[in-house]
Parts: sequence; structure tokens; C-alpha cells
Amino acid sequence: MVLNALPLRPKALIGLGNPDPRLKNTRHNIGFSIIDALAASYGGQWQRKAVADVASITLHGQEILLFKPQTYMNNSGDVVPLLKKQGIAPHEVVVIHDELELPFGKLAFKQGGSAKGHNGLKSIIERWGTPEFARLRYGIGRPVQREFVPDYVLQKFENTKEAERFIDEAVSLIEQLYR
Repeated sequence: MVLNALPLRPKALIGLGNPDPRLKNTRHNIGFSIIDALAASYGGQWQRKAVADVASITLHGQEILLFKPQTYMNNSGDVVPLLKKQGIAPHEVVVIHDELELPFGKLAFKQGGSAKGHNGLKSIIERWGTPEFARLRYGIGRPVQREFVPDYVLQKFENTKEAERFIDEAVSLIEQLYR
């Protein structure tokens, strides 16, 4: 995994997902699952701040703000004013999201670029006015037929043990950014 294209020690991590409890542990909510695991590992306590749940953790001596937008995925960009209010710029953020184009469990960092059809990313790009923020992409694979994508992303993982292992791997990868 190449980490040199990413912001060193980002100030904020944003996990993408949908707030509906029925969608917990679905493919589309993997950003929430990863950020929840990170908060649990480092004692982060979630508090509602406007349109997002926010927690603060300290990792290797640095305070990091964790954000879970509480709008639905398509409106994830509504969190941007909250980030701006905290003085956080796009280059100081990593957005954690599901990625259809990667095989299940594959993790990949990416700096900038298009939303590639991901409505959560599209919303953030629109609200910030730039695609220049880092992403941690968590592969969820792709269904055989394109028309099955909306249902596919809202399904729970078939192998929850394996999904949990990859979530732990994502947390370890994030920890490396702060060493």
C-alpha cells in the first residue's frame, strides 16, 4: 500500500454511510463501520454536531476528528460546512467509503480524482468545490449486472467474519498515517 500520496497525519477522517439503523453493516455503510471501529479502539465518544456525529480521538499524539454524516449518502457533502467551521481544508481529510471497482476487502488509498458514480463523494466534491481530498476505498466488489448495484450496496456482507477482518486491516492502515 502506497501511503506517500496521502496527507501526513490528516486532521479529520470522514466515514460515509447511511444513518438508518436498518442499513447498519451493509456494504454501503462500510465507511461508518471503519470509523466506528477506530473510535471504539481509541475511546472516541460520538456527539451530534449539526448534520454529523463527531468524535475526537488521539492517535500517536495527534488529535483527530472523526465524522459520520447523518444525512443520507447522497447528501454527505452537507458535512463540509462543519469541517470548514473547524478550520479543516480538503487536503487535511481522508474520506472512507465503499468501492465497487475493487474486489471485496481490498483497500486502496487515492488522492483526488472523480467520484466515479459514488453519490457520497459527488456530494462532497460539489460542496467543497474540489475533488482534491484523499480517500480510503474499501472494495465491496461489483454485482454481475449494473442494474443490481442499488440493491447490492444496501445488502449486508455475506461473510461478516471476513468483513470484520478487513475492517481491522483498514484501522491498521489508518494508524500508519500517524506514525
